[in-house]
Amino acid sequence: MAELRLDGKVALITGSGRGLGRAYAHLLASRGAKIVVNDPGVSLSGEGGDRQPALDVVSEIEEMGGVATANFDSVATTAGAQAMIAQALDEFGGIDIVVNNAGNFLPKHSFIDSSEEAFASIWQVHVMGSINVIRAAWPHMCRQGSGRIVNTCSHVGYLGNDGLIEYATAKAAIHGLTRTLAAEATAFGIAVNAVAPAGMTRPNAADPAIAERFAEDGSFHVDLVSPTVLWLAHQDCDVSGEIFGVMAGTTTRIIVAETKGYTSRTPTPEAIRDHFDTILGRETVAGSGLDTGTSGEGRGMALITRYDAV
Repeated sequence: MAELRLDGKVALITGSGRGLGRAYAHLLASRGAKIVVNDPGVSLSGEGGDRQPALDVVSEIEEMGGVATANFDSVATTAGAQAMIAQALDEFGGIDIVVNNAGNFLPKHSFIDSSEEAFASIWQVHVMGSINVIRAAWPHMCRQGSGRIVNTCSHVGYLGNDGLIEYATAKAAIHGLTRTLAAEATAFGIAVNAVAPAGMTRPNAADPAIAERFAEDGSFHVDLVSPTVLWLAHQDCDVSGEIFGVMAGTTTRIIVAETKGYTSRTPTPEAIRDHFDTILGRETVAGSGLDTGTSGEGRGMALITRYDAV
């Protein structure tokens, strides 16, 4: 079976100085892509700045014989997104792949302890950051009639998770962005998909319980996510508008579905009550073979158990 190659392709990977982004950069570079390693080197909450993480990844790629350049702009601003795309064009002559991986995070807290500022902070990086980068790359991809965009969703956005209200809200929005943009992108030869990944990244490593549980457990290694991202970034992958759960060595397709429900020309509250079991469709869902999950963390533990059993 032929190896999947990205020779001649230019990829921008945001937030690629550490964690998942670094793993993506390494794999895509090893398959021939020229990488713009974007990372302003901020803290988990988005403060400060350190150029070293991005520079280190560039050095690592060059040592393996690849080609990369470091970029330190923020996805949270239109100017920053335009600057990183301009750098890809200036240094490598084009932009073929965008992986929107950058994110900021807050410690877990209750909804009552959330704030307008907290919601805005997470939204600006995760949602508007993805939009800013896509908007900067979009005209170039449309002109060349090709491109691959990989966004980042989360099981937390689909299933919810206690204490992560801002993050869950933002990640759910990325689903709508991905699905809607994909419908328009087809006419231009562009594919837009998303991954809902998990690995031993800084937010997880900062949680003592998670860090201790998976310190020596390969199930949470970030390299287990990269192969799916590379396939979605490859020109031979022709799906668009899809979301894939990727963690613990498992790749799944995440779908939105509806039950058959109840139909009436004259619905009443009492009819809805009396047909609520049909509307919920619990038996149908239970027999579908699909995993509906209960929370982001719960889904993660189920996949880790599956990994350990292989």
